[in-house]
Amino acid sequence: MSELTVIPVPGLGAEDVVVDADGWVFTGTEDGAVFRVRADGGRIDRVGHTGGRPLGLELLPDGWLLVCDAHRGLLALDPADGRIEVLATLVRGQRILVCNNAAVHSNGDVYFSDSSRVFPLERWKADLSENTASGRLLRRTAAGAVEVVVDRLRFANGVALSADESFVAVAETGGRTVVRHWLTGPKTGQTDLLVDDLPGYPDNIARGSDGLIWVTVPSPTLPLLERIMTAPVPLRRLAWRLPDALQPQPARSVHVMAFDDQGRTVHDLRPDASDYHLVTGVREHDGRVWLGSLEEPAIAVLDLR
Repeated sequence: MSELTVIPVPGLGAEDVVVDADGWVFTGTEDGAVFRVRADGGRIDRVGHTGGRPLGLELLPDGWLLVCDAHRGLLALDPADGRIEVLATLVRGQRILVCNNAAVHSNGDVYFSDSSRVFPLERWKADLSENTASGRLLRRTAAGAVEVVVDRLRFANGVALSADESFVAVAETGGRTVVRHWLTGPKTGQTDLLVDDLPGYPDNIARGSDGLIWVTVPSPTLPLLERIMTAPVPLRRLAWRLPDALQPQPARSVHVMAFDDQGRTVHDLRPDASDYHLVTGVREHDGRVWLGSLEEPAIAVLDLR
């Protein structure tokens, strides 16, 4: 495995990454901009602006970019001219509060996460501390209907489909698990776990060109946070109101893992974190692993070969 190469982008918080057929890497930053980056970093184009906070990104068959915007909901963006189409803002008459990450089924359905019904993105630490378990996995059908697939998730995050589309997986950050919901086969409609007891708190997940489900682990398990999440409710509410310096802090690390569709670990990568941290986005593409970060003004890449 090679060393991590960091590629600066013109904005903070390049949270997720996706790679198109020509090798261009897309990312979105906290100011609402969406960029297309040449793989060598030699050219960066701003292809649009969501007017919100773009998080998870996916490619659509028609060449548009699917954008999970934490403030505006599920969007489609045309990289050719920056046009925006709003795909979903409500489910069951309720606002989608933290649209986070998505996966696109071959039938046109979009599975995507709503991380919390209680706290907006900017207060994600409060949601983990209070352990609200109010996250949801949603589906927008090709016809445009939006429905709840799985609820009561402990901060629903990254989403990915199995290679044969027999199940959809969603990362449960507070639970340190990857939840699996069966779409076909004898377990259709059932929900279980693809991965349990991760060594930290998962964020975005994505299927790579290698057929594996890649998972980011922005921080290892924090004993203090674990205690807070199981404390009485008044103490949980008090914890996130403390000064930031007294709250549990993500440890500085770069950690990504890859699992097959049976939940077996195939890769467990922990490159040096001196120049990059808080990895929240991952995308394997032709033997290279691209990374995004909720806080860094950059994307990063490492070679598996």
